[in-house]
Amino acid sequence: MVRNKNEDCLLELFSLLCDQKKPVKKWRDVRVFPNVPAAPGMPCAGEDRSIYRRGARRWRKLYRVNGHIFQAKRFNRRAFCAFCQDRIWGLGRQGFKCIQCKLLVHKKCHKLVQKPCSNEHVDPVEVKEDANGESTLGRASSVRSRAEPEPLPETPPAPPAPVRAEDLEPGSQRHYSLEDFELIRVIGRGSYAKVLMVELKRTKRVYAMKVIKKALVTDDEDIDWVQTEKHVFETASNHPFLVGLHSCFQTPSRLFFVIEFVRGGDLMFHMQRQRRLPEEHARFYAAEISLALHFLHERGVIYRDLKLDNVLLDHEGHIKLTDYGMCKEGVRPGDTTSTFCGTPNYIAPEILRGEEYGFSVDWWALGVLTYEMLAGRSPFDIAQAADNPDQNTEDYLFQVILEKTIRIPRSLSVKAASVLKGFLNKNPAERLGCGEGAFLDIVNHPFFKSIEWEMLEQKQVVPPFKPRLEGERDLANFPPEFTDEPVHLTPDDDTVIADIDQSEFEGFEYVNPLLMSLEDCV
Repeated sequence: MVRNKNEDCLLELFSLLCDQKKPVKKWRDVRVFPNVPAAPGMPCAGEDRSIYRRGARRWRKLYRVNGHIFQAKRFNRRAFCAFCQDRIWGLGRQGFKCIQCKLLVHKKCHKLVQKPCSNEHVDPVEVKEDANGESTLGRASSVRSRAEPEPLPETPPAPPAPVRAEDLEPGSQRHYSLEDFELIRVIGRGSYAKVLMVELKRTKRVYAMKVIKKALVTDDEDIDWVQTEKHVFETASNHPFLVGLHSCFQTPSRLFFVIEFVRGGDLMFHMQRQRRLPEEHARFYAAEISLALHFLHERGVIYRDLKLDNVLLDHEGHIKLTDYGMCKEGVRPGDTTSTFCGTPNYIAPEILRGEEYGFSVDWWALGVLTYEMLAGRSPFDIAQAADNPDQNTEDYLFQVILEKTIRIPRSLSVKAASVLKGFLNKNPAERLGCGEGAFLDIVNHPFFKSIEWEMLEQKQVVPPFKPRLEGERDLANFPPEFTDEPVHLTPDDDTVIADIDQSEFEGFEYVNPLLMSLEDCV
């Protein structure tokens, strides 16, 4: 049954029903666009790319000093800085490596390197054992004069002592494993992770489980975000509008986050069906999101991945932000960072310009998301862009974000137009939420005049929309492309596991003490 162009339609999938051995839904939602794409993978005429899910990304950051092009690295062997000759060690990416000459230096020393890059390979500093078994510092394959012996390196500080079981708080020694959970259904998938609905066998409570393959995150750019996501999950556990953490555990091949299961689906799912939201609905969601962002900012966290996919609705209709893998921790007032990351359509202009940035990027993303809720499309959609392949590139999107004047639909109210212009100001210093008044400027904006902020934070305001749910395990608000996937985890590959440095994931296990105490009462 096909209706008008660009509208949702239903097709009866006879061939699918015949081919499938397992029961499937007889009807599925699909979108139909006229004509044929110019080439495989290209959009059809009139196809709107903004209706699809897009994953967040990090672009590798390069540091240029005296011709060197340094990149942050984590070293699994003993490496020493070519500048200060101290050992490069510690948690996180403490060292930099020139991608041309392979010079190794501390992160803190890279700006002090005076020797220009020769574009020729420089052998890394290594430790050699002398006849007495003592370590001496030298360069691989280099010849030294006996008259000028190489000085011994300073003894690096001892790593922190491991946490002992008796030092842990009561209840925190209990750890979970995969055997403690029943895997029920796939409910989401991203670039690195799969998300499952699971049941804790002992209590019969339902949770979401985020599963990450270690082989995908052993790269230098990835391990830190796993720890960051864990820390932010812990911080978020007691906030009404942030998804909290139940526990973490690991196997030789995978990491597992057990988190709150939010049954109402995400805003992307609901926007794909409703196209646009009434102003009252958008105001309610934007206000709750503002409270969640403000909570993170007060605790030194830049969220950096606000988008429709990451805004969940609970069974009552309140929002919860999820997915903290792009977060930046430890940001104090006035501090900035410069990592180029995010979901392309939501990246703030200051990130694209390569500038240092702070909490301003989250308020920009809220402006983009609020625009999408009110207008039913991205503020950076270009008319007839689908007909021009040159306008369907990431670089062109970034150019539009930087240069295009954002047009506010005339159908929106004056207050709605004002708040969008405030959030979508390309100058972060003048952006709503970034001035001297900071969060109070948002609270006092005319668009939010009808919001009772204290009641809202206590979830005492009735949401304008309540997802339809027939039970605790109802997955009607989750996309079928996820829920129809097989639930099983692929068997471990011993050769892959052998290449994983398990020490990178030491201390990953965690149990939320508040949730544990509640479960002990069951």
